[in-house]
Amino acid sequence: MNKLWIVTMETFLRQVKSWSFVMLILGPFLMFGITIGAGYIGASSGAGADKIAIISEQSTLRKNFIKSDKDDVDRSITDKQTATKKMNKNKLAGYLELKLTNGKVSGHYYGTSSLGSGTKSRINSYLMQTQQQMNLANAQLTPSQIQALQQQPTLKESIKKKTGTANLAKTISFWITVIMVYMILNTYTSITAQEIASEKGTKIMEIIFSSTTAIKYFLGKILGVLLVILAQVLVYLLGGWGAYIFAQNSTLTKGFINQYHALIGSVMKNLLSINLVYLLLGVIIYTILAAFSGALVAKAEDAAKAAQPVIMLNLAAFFVTFPFQNNLDSILVKILSYVPFFSSYFMPLRIINNDASGLEISLSLIILLVSIVGLAAYIGKIYQGLMLQTDDSSFWKRFKRGLSYNK
Repeated sequence: MNKLWIVTMETFLRQVKSWSFVMLILGPFLMFGITIGAGYIGASSGAGADKIAIISEQSTLRKNFIKSDKDDVDRSITDKQTATKKMNKNKLAGYLELKLTNGKVSGHYYGTSSLGSGTKSRINSYLMQTQQQMNLANAQLTPSQIQALQQQPTLKESIKKKTGTANLAKTISFWITVIMVYMILNTYTSITAQEIASEKGTKIMEIIFSSTTAIKYFLGKILGVLLVILAQVLVYLLGGWGAYIFAQNSTLTKGFINQYHALIGSVMKNLLSINLVYLLLGVIIYTILAAFSGALVAKAEDAAKAAQPVIMLNLAAFFVTFPFQNNLDSILVKILSYVPFFSSYFMPLRIINNDASGLEISLSLIILLVSIVGLAAYIGKIYQGLMLQTDDSSFWKRFKRGLSYNK
């Protein structure tokens, strides 16, 4: 057992100390930081460029408009000269001049481009409300007459918002899950296959197998890679949580987070569930197969080619999920959710859409776990025969010879 953990820790430490692992870990956070930084710089440089100023000799008109539309108005500008200078420096979209002449309210907009539909609608609404208030005051109506004129029609909406949000959350969760599974599997199948293939036919392997059993060495390699995967997932979870806390408090993203809080919560609930177990087990079974593929290459120089068969299998499983995103009733979906190498894609898809019972999930997990144990045990038995082959024979000859070595 001690030798098993020596191999495990040696594999783990060698991988985590490599520059490729460091970049793999830091890559998403660097992209997040660059995106936030670029957004902040863009927002800072463009601050005020989309706002308008309100100019009016009647201070009441100006104050009332600012109260009704605080977000679109630069309140620091109060005269035409300052507004024009700001516009010329591209620090102001334009200015609105409000006038009151003989009981009539009017507005004149001067800008570098036409008003947006939302801003224009709010300006028209303010002008109409102000004019109506002045008309009522000038008409000297009784309170009952004013109340009668102020009657407004009503429009009610009954929308199943939770249903709509849940459906969108399922779609987003589906794409995040399959892409995440695909990317992690591709990364670690390549790492594992090259890790095994690089030792192919070397003298050091004969020395290692004389001091420990092949199955212990093989399992140590697999466990080492598994620890690397767990370390990456843990860093991503902690870093992702930190990024989410930052986004909740950042002025740049706070509004977006608050607006889509329910959607983000639903997506996170779908991801941080039993689906993570399927991700982990899927990586394990693909890693074992990648180790087998790496052991089958003719020589260490072929390490780059070792992962190709496993990558192609992963690619096939990835693309097969696409047609069934909205067709979960298909018998093929139900079958593949129990088939090892495919269940890590299809069962999470069913879980996200609430299409799998607890019994079905348990059965799928049991099949996947038994397949992992059986595959690891069998490959461990023939591992020495595969690794000590040095002849440059065909793939199938090496495969048959490896299978014949079973002790």
